[in-house]
Amino acid sequence: MITPELVRESLSTVKYPGFSRDIVSFGLLKDVRITGTDVVVQMSLATNDPKVPQAIKAGSEAALARLPGVGSVTVRIDIQAPPQTASAATGGSPMAAGAIEGVRHVIAVASGKGGVGKSTVAANLAIALKQTGAAVGLCDCDLYGPSIGLMFGSNERPMATEENRILPIERYDLKLMSMGFLLDDSAPAILRGPMVTKYTQQFLRQVEWGKLDYLVLDLPPGTGDIQLTIVQTVALAGAVIVTTPQEVALIDARKAATMFQKVNVPVLGLIENMSYFLCPSDGKRYDIFGNGGGEREAARLKVPLLGQIPIDIPTREAGDRGEPVAQANAKNPVSIEFSKIARQLTEVLSR
Repeated sequence: MITPELVRESLSTVKYPGFSRDIVSFGLLKDVRITGTDVVVQMSLATNDPKVPQAIKAGSEAALARLPGVGSVTVRIDIQAPPQTASAATGGSPMAAGAIEGVRHVIAVASGKGGVGKSTVAANLAIALKQTGAAVGLCDCDLYGPSIGLMFGSNERPMATEENRILPIERYDLKLMSMGFLLDDSAPAILRGPMVTKYTQQFLRQVEWGKLDYLVLDLPPGTGDIQLTIVQTVALAGAVIVTTPQEVALIDARKAATMFQKVNVPVLGLIENMSYFLCPSDGKRYDIFGNGGGEREAARLKVPLLGQIPIDIPTREAGDRGEPVAQANAKNPVSIEFSKIARQLTEVLSR
């Protein structure tokens, strides 16, 4: 006997084109009608890409045809145009993303794998953008491993307005939000998919960011639920991919870049972190993680290599004491490199 539950279970094997997530979990399925052995399903999605509904329809029909004893199968898809926003179009994503009120540019700082120093890059990039005279916010979207609170030396608890909007923490003239501000130092964030989506959307939509030139998003590593929620929730001006020079990091950086390309988010460039080490005693350079990997990958992806950040003891010390090196010492070579990166990004986004 064919039931609505069996139909949903069958459709949950159909992936949304370009994603690892299925069409049912994305909320595309609106209605299921069964008459005897005949099945009619109704779906709805917002997209400008005609190939997306075609692929979903074909995949759904094939999945339902495999149900034992099924008769005729009808898949109807209501296609709506996503609303236009001031930022990048999101025609290929399953839900239409919009701008954050008052925020001109939202920049995602991402990586394919952990341990490449992405949060250090995001923190110092936000400082460097602020030093250009811009109004800047930094949102720590890594709910499971938040580190922005530590790197900015703050454990304050956010307050709320009368309209129940969250007031960000302010530090070094930046507006900050992080799960770390909501938890004790030793408390883990034990969250499953729906709660992850909820918190991510709250950080982006319910925080009183005010008027900002740039909102930098420090993403968790990988290409999972948080990344998908972000590209569906806000229109990104672009993404910056962080990697280290060795191939084991580059292969994952490639995956992160490909994910953004699939959802029509421009990759603004690549940052090679831990690029080399300059010995303080003799100034000799050591390529601990290899040489030239970031440059080769940027060329392969046809994006700029925005900068090469060396391994630097003062940078680590500054982050540990809650004052990013770009704020603590503008003459540090790492700070100078971040200033160059910030200037490049402002030029690209102004165009």
